[in-house]
Amino acid sequence: MKVSLIIPTVLAAHGYRKQSLSLSGSITAFIVGVLTFSAPLKTFGITMIVFYLVCSRATKVGKSIKEKLEDGHHEAGRRDGYQVLSNSLAAVIATSIWAACFTSSSLHATIVTFLFGNNYTGWNQSVPDFDGYEWCAVDPIVAKGWSRALVLTALGQFACCCGDTLASELGILSKSPPVLITNFKRVPPGTNGGLSAMGTAASVLGGTIVGLTMAVALIFENTACVAMLPSLGKLILLGAFAGGLGSLVCFHSDYE
Repeated sequence: MKVSLIIPTVLAAHGYRKQSLSLSGSITAFIVGVLTFSAPLKTFGITMIVFYLVCSRATKVGKSIKEKLEDGHHEAGRRDGYQVLSNSLAAVIATSIWAACFTSSSLHATIVTFLFGNNYTGWNQSVPDFDGYEWCAVDPIVAKGWSRALVLTALGQFACCCGDTLASELGILSKSPPVLITNFKRVPPGTNGGLSAMGTAASVLGGTIVGLTMAVALIFENTACVAMLPSLGKLILLGAFAGGLGSLVCFHSDYE
């Protein structure tokens, strides 16, 4: 059995066994995992693993305290299929498009060719198929920047959702009461729209972890990226920004 099937199976089963995923969440996570891990650029899959493990761990931190502060917190900890897609849909679409366009032998390219016929042409016409050596996936000149844009889309999704999850799961444990994002008045912990220093710091940390993971993964997997260290450093900053922004946007939407 290929790694692209083994890892999603293990992660989906682990999430279900640890009660962080419901049955529908586990099945959806498996499908998302297969599409992500079968991409030739393994950075997508590595980033998703770290995102999943960090968020799963965060839901278990201070579990007894959270149950006292939030009714039904235990049920909320089991993500269903809809929640899994909410945290991965943009990233898996970006991953699938990248794989279909930049590796003609990929599963994704095969699926697209089957659906749209042999007339399908990808953005990889101006560059050779990705092999990890000739060009860097975040090089802005590759395919007029489309490769970089797709990688950053995945980064943005995972960083944003990781930041939101850590803000919610760790911010509620703050010893100082949060303030409401709309009027900055103090509210009880667990209030929708509540904002705390601890939660905000956790959201930035979550995004930073995702950005750092992607940067390191690109360096080790994609040797052409070694010459682009300054650009890879920006991935960490973008991840931190997306993590912080993600928590603020979600807090505001929760309140409304």
